[in-house]
Amino acid sequence: MALLKHLLLSFTIIIISFVACYSTLQDEDPPSSIYVHDHSSFFDDGGAFKNLIKQSTEVLSLDMLDKLDNNNRHSSPKVVNVNDYGAKGNGHTDDTEAFKKAWEDVCSSGDAILAVPEENSYMLKPIRFTGPCKPNIEVQFSGTLEASDDPSDYSEDSRHWLVFDNIQKLFISGGGTINGNGNIWWQNSCKRNKKSPCKDAPTALTFYSCDDLIVKDLTIENGQQIHVSFQDSVNVKVSGLNVTAPEDSPNTDGIHITNTQNIQISNSVIGTGDDCISIVHGSKNVEATDITCGPGHGISIGSLGAGKSKENVSGILVNGAKIFGTKNGVRIKTWQGGSGSASNIQFQNIQMDNVTNPIIINQNYCDKKKKPCKRGKSAVHIKNVLYQNITGTSASDIAVKFDCSEKFPCKEITLQDIDLQCEGGDDAEALCNNVELSYLGHVRPRCISEKKKTYAITSLWKDYLWYI
Repeated sequence: MALLKHLLLSFTIIIISFVACYSTLQDEDPPSSIYVHDHSSFFDDGGAFKNLIKQSTEVLSLDMLDKLDNNNRHSSPKVVNVNDYGAKGNGHTDDTEAFKKAWEDVCSSGDAILAVPEENSYMLKPIRFTGPCKPNIEVQFSGTLEASDDPSDYSEDSRHWLVFDNIQKLFISGGGTINGNGNIWWQNSCKRNKKSPCKDAPTALTFYSCDDLIVKDLTIENGQQIHVSFQDSVNVKVSGLNVTAPEDSPNTDGIHITNTQNIQISNSVIGTGDDCISIVHGSKNVEATDITCGPGHGISIGSLGAGKSKENVSGILVNGAKIFGTKNGVRIKTWQGGSGSASNIQFQNIQMDNVTNPIIINQNYCDKKKKPCKRGKSAVHIKNVLYQNITGTSASDIAVKFDCSEKFPCKEITLQDIDLQCEGGDDAEALCNNVELSYLGHVRPRCISEKKKTYAITSLWKDYLWYI
């Protein structure tokens, strides 16, 4: 009996010491779990964090893209100059047919370069550069491509201007400019003119079903709607893009990624009237580094789940970005009533400057202006999202906003080393609904929680009290 009392006394001292140490750590900004609603704890039965940060092997599998720069192109490729096929390059003559003929030669030859000379400006109607082609095709856009601004020229395909379709091992560079001449489309947009019907405008540059693709050192400006779209493609490396349009140009996303896997975007400057980068359904293993974004709507995942659709996005890494003067910073947006998931997402090393919503998840997204969307019975699941080392200023009082579904709350959301304040230096706020949230390191602002738990400790202490 004396031995039992001795053991109980020793165990009590250990427990009290453990609780005291834990309380001290709590005063030093420890990892802690915020529960806006009562969800399961991040602690396992041993008191250690469980599934706090799942390092995504998907995000880190992009190293193979480095090999794409060595595309094994022929040492002396055939050069096909569009001027040799009748292109005038004076900015107003239609050069579409000359480009089509030059492309047919390049595509059928392989180990060839389509050359668009600098100091020339080529007016083009909608054109599709179609494959499959013989391997190792290069396009050097050194001059300027000007889109036709006559809507009747787009009667056969109102959604596209320049399309590269089903081409493998394509390399595009040159330092030239692609000008969508979007002003006529913006004027007729329902977002500018409320009396105009809402309809889509052409995407300036589309890559469809292009595997092992490199795009670098181009300026894309004044897109009719989306500037650059990567769709249904695998193994894509993008760098050195300069994408610009006026801040009030409607729906002019900079880089749009849909159903594309293993894509790396780096060292690019994007400022438009909509998302700098938008990542939507079917995209996986997306890495964006060294991005300058502004003006516009920030870097967005979604929207997902529109029209009760099932949509999935996973393995997203945004590492190193400067975001300024935008409506949002890093955003995840999903419609009510949809399904699927957005998971394994990391936003890290980001500087915010005068951004209205620096960090935002909106699981109740609704783009309807006249009447609110109906509450859905399902939702796109959002889980395992890490926000790390994000600092700067918010243009609004709310720097962090998590508006998640009551039935399908956001799970495994982590804020680590966050320091956001209002533009004038005042403290910013965080608003959080239906989110399973954890903090690591210094985090400002923090959500006001309805319930806070250190589940493993309270459970252990209750078991001990019951025993004695």
